[in-house]
Amino acid sequence: MNGDFAFLDEVVPGIRWDAKYATWDNFTGKPVDGYEVNRIVGTRALCEALGNAQEKAATLGFGLLVWDGYRPQRAVDCFLRWSRQPEDGRTKPRHYPNIDRAEMVGKGYVAARSGHSRGGTVDLTLYHLGTGELAPMGGDHDLMDPVSHHGAPGIGPVEAENRRRLRSIMESCGFRAYEYEWWHYTLTDEPHPDRYFDFPIGP
Repeated sequence: MNGDFAFLDEVVPGIRWDAKYATWDNFTGKPVDGYEVNRIVGTRALCEALGNAQEKAATLGFGLLVWDGYRPQRAVDCFLRWSRQPEDGRTKPRHYPNIDRAEMVGKGYVAARSGHSRGGTVDLTLYHLGTGELAPMGGDHDLMDPVSHHGAPGIGPVEAENRRRLRSIMESCGFRAYEYEWWHYTLTDEPHPDRYFDFPIGP
């Protein structure tokens, strides 16, 4: 692993994670190329900023659950190949109910060059420290639909407030939001803004 990168759990003790692309629980329906273990990797700058965000969230009674950090370029390439394959309907109802999989790139949900591959982007949500239950957000991770956009109409007041809370926490800790995905944040001052990495996430 590149020396400027680290496993998130080794830098931020107590952080909760579920690396979706290392599992069968993602929009492709199977583990993705480059994810050899269920752990989150990021630049040390990303990990440290997430540590700050975790501390801030805790003052509000919340913890952070991280779904993805650094993403090897080979995983992005896997997404692109998958988007060009015939529809089988297995993950469509949950992840892209109102678009064709071929539209994912054009609509901004899948990118040929992802900020994740620079090590400065994270996908995450909030959970209640008291119960461990996820805070309702009005839609799950990787729901490729306008309902996932910041400020989407039709979101209940509790869900809208949780999205605003997450955004406030992250922006106060040096991240910027991505308007199409409420769970997606990138460091404003990322250390590798023009470099895309491809080392696998492994032991």
